Amino acid sequence: MKHLLPVLLLGLTLLFQACSAPADSTATESGNPSLSSYLDYSGREDQLSGGARKIKISTPKGEFNVWTKRVGNSPTMKVLLLHGGPGGTHEAFECFDSYLPKEGIEYYYYDQLGSHYSDQPNDTSLWNTARFVEEVEQVRKALKLDKNNFYLLGHSWGGILATEYALKYQNNLKGLIISNMMSSVPAYNKYAEEVLGPQMDPKVLAELKQIEANNDFSNPRYMELLMPNFYTKHALRMPLEQWPDPVMRMFNHMNQTIYVQMQGHSEFGITGNASLKNWDRSKDLPAIKVPTLTIGGQHDTMDPKHMEWMASQFPNGRYLYCANGSHMSFYDDQKTYFDGLVKFIKDVDSGNMKK
Repeated sequence: MKHLLPVLLLGLTLLFQACSAPADSTATESGNPSLSSYLDYSGREDQLSGGARKIKISTPKGEFNVWTKRVGNSPTMKVLLLHGGPGGTHEAFECFDSYLPKEGIEYYYYDQLGSHYSDQPNDTSLWNTARFVEEVEQVRKALKLDKNNFYLLGHSWGGILATEYALKYQNNLKGLIISNMMSSVPAYNKYAEEVLGPQMDPKVLAELKQIEANNDFSNPRYMELLMPNFYTKHALRMPLEQWPDPVMRMFNHMNQTIYVQMQGHSEFGITGNASLKNWDRSKDLPAIKVPTLTIGGQHDTMDPKHMEWMASQFPNGRYLYCANGSHMSFYDDQKTYFDGLVKFIKDVDSGNMKK
């Protein structure tokens, strides 16, 4: 018996260690990083601030700081989020917290220059697409994102910015997501004029057109008409009083100077002398070789058929259709949006990307 005692003690010790050992800190059976690994910020430059950091960027008008915030850790799936507007904020993306962490996907909130937490210079010459592209590239370098892990997701105006970035810097990308944005503003305007406008009450449409013709955009009646007759039908399909808090905060923090200069006064087409009114990259889409997902909603301000066509133009494209979605499909068709987004990222990551 005395010879068996050390063996029994050793067995009990090994059993105790097995039962008390922490879960695998590298990966789960699904291939996702474990919770402890995903949430481990130790040794990272942004550990002190919980993932938030300011990044210094250079512009033709000097140096400024832009705000970013990292959520999670993944060596191969890192998504930089480009918000809409122009002049919007990262806040509209806060619902991503409900979906991407459980999939082990690392992602970055980011306020572009002029937006909310980032510096807000008054020089209007800074608000042009080419400069924003260089800003994104500087942010990418600072965050150490590269072709082995870097996914770029652009929503609305962010989709324009993501397209332009990919046309210049696609060698840095692992995957591209263009969410709720067409490849042509003239085509977008045509869709608003010929398809969305006629869906309105004719009297409402006539009054809106008169306000636009008079260039009377400061008239509160303009938004009074647009909110119930357009925004709650095509921007976010919920009664205004039910719009999620992150969306309301984003609208409250919108930089109107940037928005009006580049987009115009509303989402109902790009009007006046807005700098994006002639933007069109439809013929250039085949030049983007990286795996690309386009996302469109049935009730979108953008033509869902055009966004489906875009996917066919990319050598390695895929289309995600949100049947119940509008321009902000990640709220009003949330499950479809995130199921499709996660599948795309993981398919690219595993090398199983198919249209």
